[in-house]
Amino acid sequence: VEELTPSMLAPILAKRLKRTFSRLDFGKKLATIAQAESDIEISPGGATRVPYFCSGCPHNTSTKVPEGSRALAGIGCHFMASWMNRDTSDLIQMGGEGVNWASKSMFLSDKHIFQNLGDGTYYHSGYMAIRQAIAAGAHITYKILYNDAVAMTGGQPIDGQLTVPQIAAQLAAEGVKRIAILSDDPDRTEGYGAYPPGVTVQHRDELDAVQRELRDIKGVTALIYDQTCAAEKRRRRKRGTYPDPAKRVFINDLVCEGCGDCSKQSNCLSIVPKETKFGRKRMIDQSSCNKDYSCVKGFCPSFVTVEGGELRKPALREFGGELDALLETLPAPDLPVIDRAYDALIGGVGGTGVVTIGAIATMAAHLEGKGASVLDFMGFAQKGGAVLSYVRLGDTPNNLNQVRIDVGEAEAVIACDLVVGTDPRALRVMKKYRTRAIANMDIIPTADFIRDRNVDFQSRLRLKTIEKACGDTNVASLDANSIAGRLMGDLVFSNMLLFGFAWQSGLMPLSLAAIERAIELNGVAVDKNKRAFALGRAAAVNADLVHRAAGLTEEETPALESIDDLINDRAAFLTDYQNAAYADAYRTFVDRIRATTMNISGSEDFVRNVARYLFKLMAYKDEYEVARLYTDGSFRDEIAKAFTGDFKLKFHLAPPILNNDYDAEGRPKKKSFGPWMMRGFWALSKLKFLRGTVFDPFGRTEERKMERRLIDDNKSRIEDISRR
Repeated sequence: VEELTPSMLAPILAKRLKRTFSRLDFGKKLATIAQAESDIEISPGGATRVPYFCSGCPHNTSTKVPEGSRALAGIGCHFMASWMNRDTSDLIQMGGEGVNWASKSMFLSDKHIFQNLGDGTYYHSGYMAIRQAIAAGAHITYKILYNDAVAMTGGQPIDGQLTVPQIAAQLAAEGVKRIAILSDDPDRTEGYGAYPPGVTVQHRDELDAVQRELRDIKGVTALIYDQTCAAEKRRRRKRGTYPDPAKRVFINDLVCEGCGDCSKQSNCLSIVPKETKFGRKRMIDQSSCNKDYSCVKGFCPSFVTVEGGELRKPALREFGGELDALLETLPAPDLPVIDRAYDALIGGVGGTGVVTIGAIATMAAHLEGKGASVLDFMGFAQKGGAVLSYVRLGDTPNNLNQVRIDVGEAEAVIACDLVVGTDPRALRVMKKYRTRAIANMDIIPTADFIRDRNVDFQSRLRLKTIEKACGDTNVASLDANSIAGRLMGDLVFSNMLLFGFAWQSGLMPLSLAAIERAIELNGVAVDKNKRAFALGRAAAVNADLVHRAAGLTEEETPALESIDDLINDRAAFLTDYQNAAYADAYRTFVDRIRATTMNISGSEDFVRNVARYLFKLMAYKDEYEVARLYTDGSFRDEIAKAFTGDFKLKFHLAPPILNNDYDAEGRPKKKSFGPWMMRGFWALSKLKFLRGTVFDPFGRTEERKMERRLIDDNKSRIEDISRR
């Protein structure tokens, strides 16, 4: 469903006006509009920038339903579960939650439903919906999501007093048949006060089992899920009013296989891709992590919690004399002239300060006596969704009419995020050889990464799409996030850096004095924002110098390693993994395939992939290898780079010989082991000579048998392909 735009309404109005004013000729203008519509570049598709739960949001866990069950959405952040493959659908007004189910369930074979209900909505009118469900005799479980804030609109407190015991007492008084409470901290929840008889308080890990119990009870039941809003936790921690545990999660990327189960368990955006020579792995974005710890449940031995100590602050790189000199002598750019109106689109990621750029631009225009308007399309944007700011500047306020930029009318586009910059709504305003664009090549991972571990964000293809829409000579790009992180110490300055780049490139008809005054009036990190703006200007003048100062030139992706280098590297790894004979078996097989296929077109890519993925199978992560990768020194070095101070490590493992406790999916539950485990790892790593022998205590499990079988299957398949 699209919103109405002037270009959509123009043909309709022209037809009507023509009836009354027959001498009017709209043909030329309508043809121009039609041509602009046909010239709109097609979005490359793939990853999309949809709003998502914040890192550590309680809804990441609370909105899950058991297999075979469904849930209904409601008003609140939890509505976003509707697009997260969580069997959640529909939407109804506040106070109407479950009303639709009470009637239509009488005509369905599926008689039970879960209904999500936020605590703010419950207080407002949702409790009346529960009352009607009881009166109607509906078979429904209300999941009351108590997150201690009106999170969707900024974390305001609920307008009145509301506690978990009060909700439980009210539900019991209304006649709810069974009330269960789940919490990330049951001791805290138990301490709130007295509960009605029959109410249970359990850990959130029991969510699946509790929901299965509730759905089998005929009538109205309720589950109160108690966990504070993650964004509100973050705000309160900054103010010192909420506990901030000295505990962080770290992933040993050499042990990680990139399977994505940690993302599946936590649904968390703070688990981000880490590209390595062994493929895509996972890492924790410590700057956005809200310490929910659900990711540790991922069935993987790579997760470590670091207790105590502090994050080591990244060392800011010095600008250097050459860059400092450039900043002192930046030339004045040729600024565009406003012909009645000047249209600029600013697109980026919600919560990163994109709206601020539009606000500063319009304030600067106001200070100069120009006309200015800004229309921000945000939706759930504070949850990491797409933000589009339509900035319209006029030489006088009277020259501005609508606030929306119409098809093909943008003079400038600042794409703070390439995914948003190639959104169909953004491409719609671009016109070849009219629009000039600035693009940020660094893409913040989207929620697609949670659902698809191998998602390709296609930054180069997206840049090409913008170049086709605007004309390749009208587009410039910059690694804004990397530069801001290295030289400013925070990615939040990347948007201001891009704004400076755009201004110096002649994309914004505003004076430097007005922009700097607008930054001052904004009142947030004034000196740093001015510095970031100046750094962006410098990048427009000499991008190579700024990239060198940020240390990005020497860290560019090296040329593709030769097949010989690849084989030698993997063989050396396999020698450490097992022994020289094991590595020689790998090398001999790959060399034989290489000789067999050397005269066939495409053989180099084929052999490269044989070498890469046979290694992956041969270096399977059994107990000995996990132990070796924790004790060979690389893990110690990575921890030392990330943390400082007095800290201790805890390892989260599910050793098969020590585990007889399983979760709802039939997987062994992980247990925590203290720092002493490093000694255990060291001893276990020395026993790798037992691997694959009759004396291997781990070698008889189905997983180990499968891993050995896959190596032989792979070799047989590769030999068959190479012969053909």
